[in-house]
Amino acid sequence: MVVDFNDLNMSQLAPQTAFEEKVVTFTSEWFSDSTTVHVQTSGSTGVPKILEVEKSRMRSSAQMTCDFLGLREGDSALLCLPVEYISGKMMVVRALVRKLKLHVESPSTRPLDNLTAAIDFCAMSPLQVEHSLHRIHLIKKLIIGGAQVSESLKRKIQGNTSLATDCRIYETYGMSETLSHIALKEIFPKAEEYFSVFEGIEISQDSKGCLQISAPALHSVLLQTNDLVELKSSRQFKFIGRLDHVINSGGLKIHPEHLENILKRHLDNEVVFAGVDDEMLGQKLILLIEGEETESLMSRLTVALLEIQSFFSKNQVPKETLFINPFPRTPNGKINRLELLNLLDRPKL
Repeated sequence: MVVDFNDLNMSQLAPQTAFEEKVVTFTSEWFSDSTTVHVQTSGSTGVPKILEVEKSRMRSSAQMTCDFLGLREGDSALLCLPVEYISGKMMVVRALVRKLKLHVESPSTRPLDNLTAAIDFCAMSPLQVEHSLHRIHLIKKLIIGGAQVSESLKRKIQGNTSLATDCRIYETYGMSETLSHIALKEIFPKAEEYFSVFEGIEISQDSKGCLQISAPALHSVLLQTNDLVELKSSRQFKFIGRLDHVINSGGLKIHPEHLENILKRHLDNEVVFAGVDDEMLGQKLILLIEGEETESLMSRLTVALLEIQSFFSKNQVPKETLFINPFPRTPNGKINRLELLNLLDRPKL
């Protein structure tokens, strides 16, 4: 199904799938008299919530993204994210605000398999990109969000010889409360280290080093995050890790995202560092790897752990490694860390 917001006629939309029906329902809801819509959070780091969001704020967020990317009226866009969540809803709103031609594809791990022509703009999860590397050259401007983009996936993108130099691929930073992303970091053709925030967004740090976001057009109050960051300037920052993911092992505070990034330079598998209760250490550092144990994987893991030990210390090398296949994920593709940790309490992994 294609929804042309440059020449929209709701009566002519004929959804053929359950997902297309949801897109039409949300579009109708947008044009209703209500000034708000309901958005479900993913629940990847806490209990899922239903947020009531003002349409005017969603419209402002859409304009920020479209302006940053230089999207123009009549451009094409591909929706392949669930519309229950802010990621999918905002793709519809961006198309509506900038009058794009929206191609609707049911969410899956391989959303580009049916794509036959180039698309100007698309938002995908890292998992979707991982399974679509052979076709991402069809997307002129791609944003990747919902989870951190691994070093392994970045290398695959940067080494993709089918990508034209005029393609632009970005990693996003944001959350449901910021109505999708408030900052982008280029992955291709440049490999940027810091996120750059949109116009109208101001950032700062609290006393713990966590990011604070002032975005009057998107959120009525100062938004306090649990994300530890390094500020380069008032416009740029580097994500370090989540404060609530910090592991305290024998008095040493360990940022799992740091260690995960190092491992993903060597491994294609998804990895998660976690802390489990330990009488002596308080929390014992363990490593969870998605997939099956193989000789080749263990060889590469040994090299990666040696790099961690040289970069940090032996105390940041996991005391135990477990293989889980597959990792539990939320409906929009994020690794569900809470459920993953719950699996450790069960008799069999």
